[in-house]
Amino acid sequence: MNILSVVLFATVLAACGQDAPVVVKKGAGYEPGATVVAERAVLPRLFDAVGTVQAKTDVRVEAQVTGRVLEVLVRPGDRVAKGDRLVVLDSRASQTRLERSKQALFSARSQVAQARDGLASAKAAYTKSESTYRRMSQLFEQKVVTAEEVEKAESAYLQAKAALSRAEQGVAGAEAQAREADKVVQEADIDLGYTTIMAQEPGEVARRLVEPGDLAFPNKELLTLHTGGSMHLEAMVREALIGRIKLGDSLSVIITALNDKEPLAGVVQEIEPLADPVTRSFLVKVRLPERPGLYPGMFGRLLVPLGERETVLVPKDAVRRVGQLETVMVRSGETWHPVYVRTGETVGGKVEILSGLSGGETVGLTTEGAR
Repeated sequence: MNILSVVLFATVLAACGQDAPVVVKKGAGYEPGATVVAERAVLPRLFDAVGTVQAKTDVRVEAQVTGRVLEVLVRPGDRVAKGDRLVVLDSRASQTRLERSKQALFSARSQVAQARDGLASAKAAYTKSESTYRRMSQLFEQKVVTAEEVEKAESAYLQAKAALSRAEQGVAGAEAQAREADKVVQEADIDLGYTTIMAQEPGEVARRLVEPGDLAFPNKELLTLHTGGSMHLEAMVREALIGRIKLGDSLSVIITALNDKEPLAGVVQEIEPLADPVTRSFLVKVRLPERPGLYPGMFGRLLVPLGERETVLVPKDAVRRVGQLETVMVRSGETWHPVYVRTGETVGGKVEILSGLSGGETVGLTTEGAR
């Protein structure tokens, strides 16, 4: 059976224009740079749940007042700090409202001062009329003054009392108007501040939806900021596997675009308890570590553990590839012969052998691999 395999392999290599390996004695033809023993290993069985990288928080930057856009100070990809200016609106209308409201406030405060002066005069008149009325009442009891004089003093007293009440109401009304005018000034000042739109927290500009000359108004999105630091992967996990995942679990995540040798270590932070009725899958959110080059929208795979499996591992330099064929040189006694193999994943610099080897075989490495 080995001879037949060698003959078939030689035929295929000849068709590919390559020298055919033959069974040789050690040292007569093939001489490996080094030898290793194919090892049996236990690896986790994993299910790939595909998903998309999302920002932890997306912030819609909107205008609070209506105004024409004068400047847009950022572009997509810019990093911004809290308090950085993002968009500047035309502030002339807001500035005019603020000035008018300040004038109205000045007028209201002048009216308050006048009302308080009137109140002081009314209090003085009231005090004097009250004193006169009481004195006239005492004199009337002593029959010094007439009833007509007492009535006249009483009338003056009642008029002064009414005037005092009106003066107090006037002060209260003037103060209320002043408070209202002060609120208008504060609102106008706030509106003026809204004409310069600033970042409320650190982040990265993801989208720019406005240009100078555009009209901004409340509820119109101007920019989108990615904030909150780390990203997370949103992946759909089928219902048969959702029981294998729990909050706080550490799972491996592969982001294809990063070309990392090792997967990222993600932490399960959210599992939506409602399955999609069409796909019968649950949405799982996995927090990702900080990684340069990681952006929202990237494709990712969440590796869900299913258990363990036994496999055979050999160094990458033990596998020889010619066209679509993969072989490993295996020593049998004093001779070396090629064995067809089917490879799988690369694990820690070694290649998984799915078929062809059972483990324990002595395999040869190329000279480059031996170095």
